[in-house]
Amino acid sequence: MNPRLASLQTYPFERLRGLLADVAPNPALRPIDLSIGEPKHPTPALLKDALSAALDGLSVYPRTAGMPELRQAIAAWIKRRYALEALDAETQVLPVNGSREALFSFAQAVLDPSARNARVVCPNPFYQIYEGAALLGGATPVFLNAGMRFCDVNWAGVQLVYACSPANPTGRVMQLEEWRELFELSDHHGFVVASDECYSEIYCDEAKPPLGALDAAWRLGRRDFRRLAVFSSLSKRSNAPGMRSGFVAGDAALLKQYLLYRTYHGSAMSHSVQRASIAAWNDETHVRENRRLYAEKYSRVLPLLEKCTLKTERPEGGFYLWARTPGDDGIFARELHRQYNVLVLPGSFLAREAHGTNPGENHVRIALVASLEDCVEAAGRLSQFAKAP
Repeated sequence: MNPRLASLQTYPFERLRGLLADVAPNPALRPIDLSIGEPKHPTPALLKDALSAALDGLSVYPRTAGMPELRQAIAAWIKRRYALEALDAETQVLPVNGSREALFSFAQAVLDPSARNARVVCPNPFYQIYEGAALLGGATPVFLNAGMRFCDVNWAGVQLVYACSPANPTGRVMQLEEWRELFELSDHHGFVVASDECYSEIYCDEAKPPLGALDAAWRLGRRDFRRLAVFSSLSKRSNAPGMRSGFVAGDAALLKQYLLYRTYHGSAMSHSVQRASIAAWNDETHVRENRRLYAEKYSRVLPLLEKCTLKTERPEGGFYLWARTPGDDGIFARELHRQYNVLVLPGSFLAREAHGTNPGENHVRIALVASLEDCVEAAGRLSQFAKAP
């Protein structure tokens, strides 16, 4: 077996199951699960109709590079979303089977296995795929704790940097000056930037969509997107996590090599899913409605939580609340489940001990993915559980 597998840590949801294994939840209350970031809004009919109309695509082997029509639809969406003047669908866009798969495999293509001190910078707290991709690629993860600056990092040996904006779990959006600093460091040290933007289309102010890495690069005059790859998907944007459909876009030279890797990796998207994906990227009506539903949840939930000892605020993007607990986050999650039958994820499970601290400690992540009724009910229970003295 690959000895690097031994370096992988237990996934957060497995840790949560272990934490709650001996807990009997209150049987008088129906269970409400806000621990997993799985979208629960209905998948739009236009996607399902397009998928069912394209089932004959199951009879053919798809190309790893995807249909030209899909690449063109994605490129057109990127141009509309970020007001870019140019993006070559043939060389700067590549369909992938969801951002998770691509974020992992991208590291395997980018990292140099012959380098003895290869390092990968990850945000902390973070999405565990970054860490796993680094470790199985033969690199050492380096964690940039929330609140730290890029200048706090030792950049020697860094080959890849994962950025996540809006961030999971905090919802924070990177600003233009932060991108400028990161790009300048990339120029100086030669590392690649992988920007995870799967939450980019969930935000509360229609007039202020989050800044993306391609947009930032364009504004900063980096029209070739050198050493930059951006990842997104339809899972959150279009409530279609089961389609496993997304894209990577950016530096044509990077994507050329990544396509070579994927050809051997065997990760082509079926024609049926590609046809449904084209319909999704060409439509914004369902995406605006999705944002409206999340905005309503925030508007209903946050006032209830203001009455308790949890400290949280509306994020800049995404569908999570990152809430500070009055004490240990693991104990908080256990007792909330036992007394009120609500599941949340301890923040320490989403971070690593680095620079003398675990930046997820004394926080919980609350995923507002359930129905409005369930989210409001859960917020009421949370408020009762963590009521102010």
